[in-house]
Amino acid sequence: MAKSKKVVVGAVAAALSTTAPAADQDGTLIPAWNSFVDGLRDLAPRMLDKLPERLRDDPQVQQEIGRLMLEALAARTIETISADGDHPQFLPTLNLTLNVFQPNADTTYRTANITAGGTYRLRGRAGSLRISKIGQFGPTPSDTGGGVHAIAYHDLNTLKIDKKGRFDVLLSATKPADYKGDWWRLDPNATSLLIRQVASDWTKERDPALSIERLDKPPVRYRPAAADLEKRLRRLATITGNTAGFLADHVEGLRKEGYINKLKVFDVVTNLGGLFGQFYYEGAYDLKPDEALIIESDYPKTCSYASLILTNDIYETTDWYNNHSSLNDSQWHVNKDGKLRVVVSAKDPGVANWLDTAGYPSGAVQGRWTECSSNPVPSVRKVAVTDVAKLLPPDTRKVTVSERDQLIRDRRADLQQRPLW
Repeated sequence: MAKSKKVVVGAVAAALSTTAPAADQDGTLIPAWNSFVDGLRDLAPRMLDKLPERLRDDPQVQQEIGRLMLEALAARTIETISADGDHPQFLPTLNLTLNVFQPNADTTYRTANITAGGTYRLRGRAGSLRISKIGQFGPTPSDTGGGVHAIAYHDLNTLKIDKKGRFDVLLSATKPADYKGDWWRLDPNATSLLIRQVASDWTKERDPALSIERLDKPPVRYRPAAADLEKRLRRLATITGNTAGFLADHVEGLRKEGYINKLKVFDVVTNLGGLFGQFYYEGAYDLKPDEALIIESDYPKTCSYASLILTNDIYETTDWYNNHSSLNDSQWHVNKDGKLRVVVSAKDPGVANWLDTAGYPSGAVQGRWTECSSNPVPSVRKVAVTDVAKLLPPDTRKVTVSERDQLIRDRRADLQQRPLW
């Protein structure tokens, strides 16, 4: 086994090893737990095998792989404990802590498992987000290790609301003959609902409040059967591995295709469950400390939402709470010539439209245009950080060191005040 693998595997083995009662040495106490632990033992070397040598042998990246595995385990553990199609609730599935599948900085993601063929009611209070949509999904990458396509998306903003701003919608395979309220068809193959709540102006926009219940089952939930608990626990190692490994080599794939410091169209909708009506583009970046990328694009005449984010080499989204590492249409500034220009660099170039690589010399840049009149793929040029100011138009908005400090403090406060859990 390579030295790099021994480092991570040794750490994982130490974390998993405990002093067990003698009676459990053959796995007779809680065999499902032993199966779960055993199922995680080879995850670290499997993850490292996905990476190129330049990353596999990097002690920093090795520990970040450890973090990614923990993020995957945390996400799937929440699901394992609480997901219940007969007594569903919307559980956190992607965010800064559960940083798997490369979450968008402006989006909160929550998932409710459902039982195929059930009848469900969603109710709550409408927010003011421009995008608040619920997708129906069948098996996910966590289940299969492969891709996923959304069966359908529904828009909360199209629902009728009462004088108190409340909505109420029924989801079922067929609409009841005497039902007069809002209704969405529930596909018989759907096993989960994913809500995407996208905020551009974090200060002013408000997320909706949402609940879900199954109507064709009693409301009371009795003590779960031992067989069900065992099944969940035995499954946990597999879905953790599928989650952790699904996109860990995605950035390396971009590099192999030659998309280093340049961008291409990225089809997220067909095989990755992306939002219908959203156009994605992305590429790998690789920068020295004194280098920068200038991303330049024509700007659509109309657009519901647009953004740019960064990821690291294993496709975790770069920490957007504590760094100026994401921008959206409410935050960036378009030049008078109708073009958007954004700078990516490790050093602050002193312009408003900056994406901070936050200590990652390489990773990925991803952008999205949502329901826009055009979907341009921006151009990219690599320059010296010291040349950025003279290469941008005179009307480029500048930011001082103290202004940047306050911007980061304010964005962190705004993000922490959004409901995530």
